Amino acid sequence: MDLMKRWHAKGGYKEALVIGLPLVVSMVSSTVMTFTDRMFLGNYSMETLSASVPASIVAFMFLAFFFGVAEYVGVFVAQYTGSGRPLDVGRSLWQGLWFCVPSWVILASLWFIARPLFEASGHPVEIIELEIAYFRILTVGGGAFVVGGCLSCFYSGRGMTKPIMIVSLMAMIVNVPLDYCLINGIGPFPELGIVGAGIATVIGYMLPVVCYSLMIFTAKNERLYRVRSSWRLDRELFKRFMRFGLPGGVEFFLDLFAVSFFVLMVGRYGPVELASTNAVFSIYTLAFLPTIGLHIAASVMAGQAMGDKKPDMAAYATKSVLHLAMAYMVVMAMFFIVFPEVLMELFRAHGETAVEFDAVLTMGVMLMRYAAVFTIIDAVAIVFVGGLKGAGDTKFVMKTMVMTSMFSMVLPLIGLNVLEIKGIHGPWMCLLTYALVLATTYTTRFRMGPWRKIQVIAD
Repeated sequence: MDLMKRWHAKGGYKEALVIGLPLVVSMVSSTVMTFTDRMFLGNYSMETLSASVPASIVAFMFLAFFFGVAEYVGVFVAQYTGSGRPLDVGRSLWQGLWFCVPSWVILASLWFIARPLFEASGHPVEIIELEIAYFRILTVGGGAFVVGGCLSCFYSGRGMTKPIMIVSLMAMIVNVPLDYCLINGIGPFPELGIVGAGIATVIGYMLPVVCYSLMIFTAKNERLYRVRSSWRLDRELFKRFMRFGLPGGVEFFLDLFAVSFFVLMVGRYGPVELASTNAVFSIYTLAFLPTIGLHIAASVMAGQAMGDKKPDMAAYATKSVLHLAMAYMVVMAMFFIVFPEVLMELFRAHGETAVEFDAVLTMGVMLMRYAAVFTIIDAVAIVFVGGLKGAGDTKFVMKTMVMTSMFSMVLPLIGLNVLEIKGIHGPWMCLLTYALVLATTYTTRFRMGPWRKIQVIAD
């Protein structure tokens, strides 16, 4: 009976699915692009697979900061929508776009730090060269990813997520076959290997920017939301946007930094440990990215409720999203436990001998059990941090991430390396501890409720 009541209630399961399901589909399309990219590279050679995951994670680590700030536009849009002030929506969108301009320049300049960054990893020389090439392409084109994320907030913040789903599916339809062709040299396309994968990914970044621009900046949206006439930099609103958005960007950056550091340190244990961890992380994206869609749903629903000055509704909506996320993650965890060999076999390279891949397969099956536990713990952290950010509690979220990433991940991993403690179990236990500390801290903060008094938008 309680389930039926929560299904139909404001902020209940039905509303969460209406907002979240298109975002989940959108993230599934991103998952498919990421997964097929790594599968194609794994089929191409073990070296390109080993290089692709560290390079893409480190690249996305830098993208994460700027994306994390830009996507906070969605909270402003949500709160203005909840407060019944649609004419301020366009003004909020443009503050995010102004932030995107220097972001793209900074991301492109990372070209020059690629070599010293990956040479410090200690990976084999041939893998380092592949990592550098992939990283440079992703960061030079990364500004488009930030702009696309910012523009999508025009829809996500208002709870209209179907356009985001459609654009994401279009990007997937273009990206996947193009990725395969550019990696393997199919038809008129040259065989570019990991470089081709990077080019296809950047094209996948550009397509949403074009689509959103055509959809958003129309005469109708100008009349309703002032999407054209509000293009000027509003210093007061921009400062408020930076006040709440920058901590969100730092939190996202540090989260990716901790995971990137984990992958780079695992690479020091040996090629089998690196390849198996990379494959398991690629499989884990099947669970992780769709849950990010629910994270955004929690942020939007909490933001709209807080804009309407209804913190109890924000708490209720966040818990509804949590129930859905946990149900999904439990199913994925069971899938990881029951079918690990089937999933790992997708990464066997063509022509690779059984002996070469069997070691990766054996270790990967064992690591899938760690991944199963990690997915369930991570679901709690992902949803509650979405609710906290939607309410504007970004400084606490940032401080928590600073402490947890340092003391639960970075320093323990350095200690394992200095003490020369062998075995893959140590690093993976650090990863589980990291997720558990985050989940516990965010849950406690949300239940204590200091976020209820935070005011993101001015009266």
